[in-house]
This record gives sequence, structure tokens and C-alpha cells, in this order.
Amino acid sequence: MAVYRKDIRVKRFPVVERGGDHYEDIAAKALDNSINHLNHCYKSKLCGAEGAVEFRDGGVYTYDNHGKRYLDCLGGYGIFNVGHRHPKVINAVKAQLDQVCLHSQDLLNPWAAHLASQLAAIAPGDLQYSFLCNSGTEAVEGAIKLARLYTKKTEIISTKNAYHGVSMGALSATGRDVFRKPFEPLLNGFTHVPFGDIEAMEAAITEDTAAVILEPIQGEGGINVPAPGYLRKVRQLTKKHGILLILDEVQTGMGRTGRMFACEHEGVVPDILCLAKALGGGVMPIGCFMSTSKIWKVLEPNPSIHNSTFGGNPLACTAASACIEVLLEEHLPARAAVMGNYFMRKFNELKEKYPNHIADIRGRGLLIGLEWTSKELREKVQVELFHRGVLVAATMNANRTMRIEPPLIITESQINLMIDTLEGIISEIDDAELVELNATAADEIKASKKAKADAPKPRRRRVACPRYGMKLVLAPVKKGKKKDGTKKKADKEKSGPSKNAKSGKKGKKGAGYKSKGRK
Repeated sequence: MAVYRKDIRVKRFPVVERGGDHYEDIAAKALDNSINHLNHCYKSKLCGAEGAVEFRDGGVYTYDNHGKRYLDCLGGYGIFNVGHRHPKVINAVKAQLDQVCLHSQDLLNPWAAHLASQLAAIAPGDLQYSFLCNSGTEAVEGAIKLARLYTKKTEIISTKNAYHGVSMGALSATGRDVFRKPFEPLLNGFTHVPFGDIEAMEAAITEDTAAVILEPIQGEGGINVPAPGYLRKVRQLTKKHGILLILDEVQTGMGRTGRMFACEHEGVVPDILCLAKALGGGVMPIGCFMSTSKIWKVLEPNPSIHNSTFGGNPLACTAASACIEVLLEEHLPARAAVMGNYFMRKFNELKEKYPNHIADIRGRGLLIGLEWTSKELREKVQVELFHRGVLVAATMNANRTMRIEPPLIITESQINLMIDTLEGIISEIDDAELVELNATAADEIKASKKAKADAPKPRRRRVACPRYGMKLVLAPVKKGKKKDGTKKKADKEKSGPSKNAKSGKKGKKGAGYKSKGRK
């Protein structure tokens, strides 16, 4: 008879005495706890290697638990537009803690209503109504749902290298396979066209297109600024075809590019606007999507068809309200334009001096991308900047590009400190090391191209769509075997393309067919 020993191990519940040195206590255990209970990758992060834990912050600086100061040129990926711990935002949240923290969901929430009225006052055009949520991903998710609900259509056009979030709907709009592939199949009806290509966007429009979703400047795509007039052409195109324009200003909004919203540079008013990140004043998480009275009416029959338990809570709303007031009172959008021009001038001077290191400088306001000649070089410079007390990061969809996204309150002297630190690092990389770094990158590219070239090429045949005169490509279909062992042709190969493909009629699209554009 088997005897089983009872497991008598008891998990220890970690407790910390709050007050006094309690933050030092949890900071000392932060690395182990992060590796064991958040994500194992923390062991390879810069802060992990250094044992650096974020301990306190203020203005444009953050400090670790060893007392080291960092000039924050990352800005929490666009969170700290008004700086770290701005007194007005902090005091507003502290005061609200003594009033109401989270709303009952039944009585009217005065801070949500007040914030919505402030957003309507600063938003471009006739954007009037807001739905308040907790993040940029949620804002995009709600915007997609609103567009489909209003138009009663299902297709959304996005752009390649776009980044709109990681929930299933927002991820479907995101234009990078490294994020999408592991979770496929995603939502149907999403098409991705090259950013900046207005002809490709028009070719992608069908009778089922509900909306175009676009970042005015692609942030995670590598700080990609489109040619002047592109956003205006997209707006004209969407109006021409009677479809909605969703602008994702989660990263570009709240003064980051030199205007309160990046779309204002071209006088464009979207149908739906998404905000988050800096909206919370660097203190509370909050996001929202906004639209017009006409579009919002589609929610009237069932106002709870889209909702959020914590969205629009009083603490987040009071922080956002104070943030907007700070942006206006301190003229931070205009300041972003001035400081951004100064930064760009200094970066371009470095590029002229070190053309073999820096490949390109692009951006608007204080959203700037430094593209290096290789990913390896960018990584080396980023690590050295960290060790010398300057925080930066790469963009997710362009690994050679380093983002510069500091608080909008940064000064010329602080910019000079960053530039001098950066030049000190570049000057120490001699020609031999630079060749080695770039050679490593070249070898990786060569290996990637060889792998693609060696991959078996699928057989495809072209057919014509009589409705639109478009060339379609029939993806190869695996051949099965009959029960008697003989091969048989797949049904779709026999029947040819579906007459419903790209037609906008009800029914499934021809599976296995991919549009190659208009003749």
C-alpha cells in the first residue's frame, strides 16, 4: 500500500512595516522579487545588472536606491510631460484622497464630468464627448468598437510598423509581426499599408471599411514623421469615402510635439481621438477616446455597451485635470517646440561630426529618434548612457533607433548635459570597434537574407477579379489524400477565387487570396 507524505511546507507571506525605512526594505529585495514573481528577464535588464531600483524622482530627474541621479530623457515612454511629481498634480490627488477615492458607479462622478468638459475645450474641432478608461490600449480598443458600431462596417485600415497596444483588438491594428504572430488568429478585417503612402491607403479601401487608424507620428515604429501634408490627405481621403478617421495620440498628445495634439500641425480634426500616457500628469493612469456628438449618439440606446469599472475614477480624473491646467499655465506645448528645435540642432551637429555612427535624426517637438548605423552600436551607446546617468530606450519596432522623450520642462543646460555625455561616449568608440559593431550587424542581416532565400518557395498562380480588375494571388493549398491513397485537389483550387473577395458583399472573402493592388 502506497503511503503519501503530506506536504507541510507553508508559504511565507512577506510583510513590511510601513513608515520609516519601509521603502528601503522593499527596494533591497526588488531585484529578487522582480525575477521570481514579475518577469525572469529582469535579471538581464540594465537596472538589474546595476542593482538599481527607482527610489525617488522629481522634475526631470530620477534617483536610484544608491543615490545615483539620472537625467530622464525617456520620460516613461511619454508619461512625464509635466515632469516627475509636479506639485500641482500631486497636491490635487492628495486633496482628493480626503474626499472620494473611487466612485460608487451609481451617483454622478463630478471629476469625470469636469475633466470631460476640459478635454472638450482643448480638443480640436467638434470633439465633444469622452469615454474615460485606464490606458492607451483601452482607448484604442474602445475607438475601434465605436467606429464599427457607428458605421455598421467591420474593416479597419492601419499602417505597417504601427503600435496601438497589445489587447486583441489593439494588437490587430498594430503593424508588426513580432507582436502579432504569437497570438494569431487575431480579429478579422484589419489591413496594414505602408505609413506615408496615401495611394496604398486608397487602394485598401473597400465597401466594408469602417475607419482608418493612424498615429500622426509613429512612435514605436522608430519616430517616423510623415511627409508634410500626409495627414491632411488622409483626412480628405476618409471624407471622400465616408469612413472614419481615428487618430492615436496616446504618445503624441498633451503637448509632446509642440502643439497640444500633433494633428493640429496640419489643422486636421479626427472623428475619434485616443489619449493616455501623459494625460495622468505622471501621477495616475488614465486614458480616453473622444468623438463628436453625432457619432456618440450611437451609444444612446445602450450607454453601458462599453464600460470600465475603474475608468474615470476621481483620483485619475483630478490628476488629469491638474495636468491639463499645468500644460496651459506653463505653456509647455510651446516649450516643447522650442526645446525640441534646440535638441535637433545639437543632434544634427553630432551627426555631421560622426556620420559613421549616427544615420539619421528625425522627430517633432520633444519626440525625437536617433537612428544609429547598427543595433549593436545603439545598444552600446544606450548602456553607456545609463552608466553615466542618462535614461533613454530603443523604439519597439525599429531596433537601431533610440528615442529621446524627456519631460517638456527640460532646460537648455540639461540638454547640453545629455549632448556632452553622448558625444563623450561616441568619441571613445574608435574606428576598429565601430567596424566590428557594424560588421556584426551586417552578418546578422546577411544570415537573415540567406535564411529567407533558402526557404522553399510556395507555388502560386495569379487570377483576375472581374469586379475590380485586381490581380489576386492564390496561396498554395495542401493536397490531401483520398481514402484509397490517391491525391485529390483542394476544393478552393478547383473553384477559383470567391466572387465575394474584396466586393464588400456579405459572405466570406476568398480564403487564400491576397490583394496585390489595383492595375
